Amino acid sequence: MDDTDILIAGGGISGLTLAWWLAQSGYRVEVWEADTRVGGKIQSTQQDGYLMEQAASLLMNFRPEVSGLIHHTGLESKKTCRNKQAGAHRYLLHQGQLTALPMRMGGLLRSPLWSLRGKLRLLAEPFMPVGTDPDESVSQFIQRRLGREMLEKAMDPFVAGTLAADPDLASAAATLPRLTVLEKRYGSITAGIIAHRLLRKRSACLTDTFSFEGGMSTLIETLANTPGVQVRTGYKLRELVRSPKGWQARAETPHGEYQLNTKKTVLATPAPVAAQLLDNLDTELAELLRGIRYAPLAVVHIGMQRKHITHPLDGTGFLTPRSAGLPINGNLWMSSLFNGRAPQGKVLMTTYLGGARRPELLEYDDNHLLNQTLQSLQPLLGLQSDPEMVQIQRHTQGLPVYHGAYQARLQAIEEKMHCLPNLYLEANYQGGVSVRDRIARSYLLAQRITAELPITRTYDKKDNYAPTLATDSR
Repeated sequence: MDDTDILIAGGGISGLTLAWWLAQSGYRVEVWEADTRVGGKIQSTQQDGYLMEQAASLLMNFRPEVSGLIHHTGLESKKTCRNKQAGAHRYLLHQGQLTALPMRMGGLLRSPLWSLRGKLRLLAEPFMPVGTDPDESVSQFIQRRLGREMLEKAMDPFVAGTLAADPDLASAAATLPRLTVLEKRYGSITAGIIAHRLLRKRSACLTDTFSFEGGMSTLIETLANTPGVQVRTGYKLRELVRSPKGWQARAETPHGEYQLNTKKTVLATPAPVAAQLLDNLDTELAELLRGIRYAPLAVVHIGMQRKHITHPLDGTGFLTPRSAGLPINGNLWMSSLFNGRAPQGKVLMTTYLGGARRPELLEYDDNHLLNQTLQSLQPLLGLQSDPEMVQIQRHTQGLPVYHGAYQARLQAIEEKMHCLPNLYLEANYQGGVSVRDRIARSYLLAQRITAELPITRTYDKKDNYAPTLATDSR
């Protein structure tokens, strides 16, 4: 039976990033992935000269931990930055037309998106009382602080379109942690933003939006090839048993059963998978994990001749509010965002359907999804022909939705985990679903493990282990 320092079950972005952080400190790390490939839902595919993303399309970063990882992995030279024209506009669907969303307060007050009453309500935000309900929903929080128009026209499409959640059910503290923290710390969102802008002049990492040459799969491939990390695909963790030195793990593999002794184990799997593995260790913990819901998502890519679209596509795309009654949650203009996503003279657009808003859409066939997409886009973008390229992906468990008393659920899970020493959970059902969030959260867990597990072996170049990460990126 083999030994390792740390076993990570799950080869998605959370598991691979954690493995990278740990390898920089010299630990022996194994990553077991049940699928035949790593990356989870992150996968870049090519068809007829179009480069498409099955899930995460880009990385929007303002965290120094992410910048450090990108720099030290050598990915800096492979970054593909957002085109300047894609930063020109972000659109919302308003009264049946796409309207640019201003990104500054002055522009918001002049925008036709909000009525005079709505604008006055925005200005009153600093004077609103601080909330006291820990289970306040996104809808309740935004309406209380910014008014109903901001909820219906901006926050509802954001939560439904980018997070696949229902703002009426989603926990504000779990879904919008940055905004809720600003309220608690400064008394209002406006005061918090002003304070942060003053502080950021000295300390913050500038916001950067980018992908990579070859798409987001380039990030996955780089992490999977980290020196010091043994990645095993087709290894499905079946059982964890306590041992005097940590845990004994048993996997089902293409070559038969495989067992491993590990000092620490991390479950970087979806919540239902973690629940199944923990059933024999703590049934109450397993039930808490089973209570986490996932929203199904469909991703529809279409490629067309640029001349067959009348809209200038001078932005990132648009999100749709619930009041529009459309089946689509949003549409990204990928060939406007990044170069190399479509052949010359053509465009690539990616549409998202389903989520908590319309989960039943995934029960329909591809033709129905495509028709729903084209019928929604045609009057908004002026489509004048059928697409020449179509690719559709379905994720039955697309994204975890932070619905209900979610913070209380996470706290209960954390308390239960204290009774299982040397075992950790790290996945996108806690701390955010974005790639940025996953990298930052994995860094925090790596720090915790490093503090708990002293290095007992040293490695040199012949062991193919990477040197310790420079402290200036931590």
